[in-house]
Amino acid sequence: MKMILPIITFFLACTCIFAQGKTGPEYQTKALTAYERTLPTFYKSLRDKMPFEMGWKDGKDVATWKKEGLAKAKELMIHFEDNTPFNMEVIAEEKRSGYVAKKVVFNLTEDSRVMALLLVPEQKRKDRGKPMPAALMLHDHGSKFTIGKEKMVQTFGTDEVSQSRLTESKEWAKNYFSGLFIGDELAKRGYVVLSFDALGWGDRSVKRYRNESQQALASNLFNLGTSYAGMIAMEDCRAASFLASLPEVDKTRIVSVGFSMGAFRSWQLSALSNDITASISACWMATMQGLMTDDNNQLKGQSAFTMLHPFIAKYLDYPDVAGLAAPKPMLVFAGEMDHLFPKESVAEAFDKMAKIWNAHGAKDKLVTKFWPKGHAFEQDQQAEAFAWIDSVFGVTNK
Repeated sequence: MKMILPIITFFLACTCIFAQGKTGPEYQTKALTAYERTLPTFYKSLRDKMPFEMGWKDGKDVATWKKEGLAKAKELMIHFEDNTPFNMEVIAEEKRSGYVAKKVVFNLTEDSRVMALLLVPEQKRKDRGKPMPAALMLHDHGSKFTIGKEKMVQTFGTDEVSQSRLTESKEWAKNYFSGLFIGDELAKRGYVVLSFDALGWGDRSVKRYRNESQQALASNLFNLGTSYAGMIAMEDCRAASFLASLPEVDKTRIVSVGFSMGAFRSWQLSALSNDITASISACWMATMQGLMTDDNNQLKGQSAFTMLHPFIAKYLDYPDVAGLAAPKPMLVFAGEMDHLFPKESVAEAFDKMAKIWNAHGAKDKLVTKFWPKGHAFEQDQQAEAFAWIDSVFGVTNK
């Protein structure tokens, strides 16, 4: 008995030590990095349980998958319908080489009448009166809120605000677009172009708007029964419908074009809107789980709220949502050195998208490509993307 008691005591002590290591104070109070403090210690377990119940799997019936997936996506992303008449008004114009730039005002929704930049090409005599292809420009996030629509289309005006935004947007274009305004480049190629502000940017921002302010806006929108991402998705659909309603526009040839957050908006909109017939996205595609890496923007709140649809992970991954646009033509570029999007996760998303387009018998309508670049949409990338959409839409620039 004297020998047995010390042995029992030893095993009990070991059990307590191991139990404390798993469930005691040491487990919950271990030293955390700033990144880890924003997550529960068990986040990896939750990440691995993300079900994506309605995600694409080989062998599924394409028509059924798309019908059910699109219905679920719209349920979670588009929280209310809006059919308010647009009632467009032109408030300023500027003639440019080969096209006219206009500042227009229209009813984006019942609650928001907004100002946008509209570019209308001058037609050759033989084409006069014929509807033209069009491009909806979807700007990025960039933690730069004073400009939105101006990131994609060159603004104009002699007032102080217009001049300040022009200076800022030229610097933005220099940093990300080889100094070019993407919308203007498309207008030169014969596309009617529309660029507008997402909620929180440009004319729809407020003085001293900051990254942390987004969390307050997102929280209030949750309280109001919608979400920041849902509001942006709904308004993007409305903007697409507005562009399609213009008499100059060929409704069968409307491309959404976006960079960074705008790229997310572009492939998402292609899935959600029948008005969009093709899409170009630069620098935003990956799997949800693959983006849950140290210090990724998806784990920080703030900018993530503009792309965070509550509960979507229960049903669909990002490439699944993009895949709901199939068999529409879609081009997606990624940067091999883009620190925001791990290459392995992007490649996994590209692979799933390829399987979806293949299942639709539309392999040739999907273009995915890595560039030896970072987070940018530079001149050589633009040239390739624009040549692609010209080919898709049958546009000649002779």
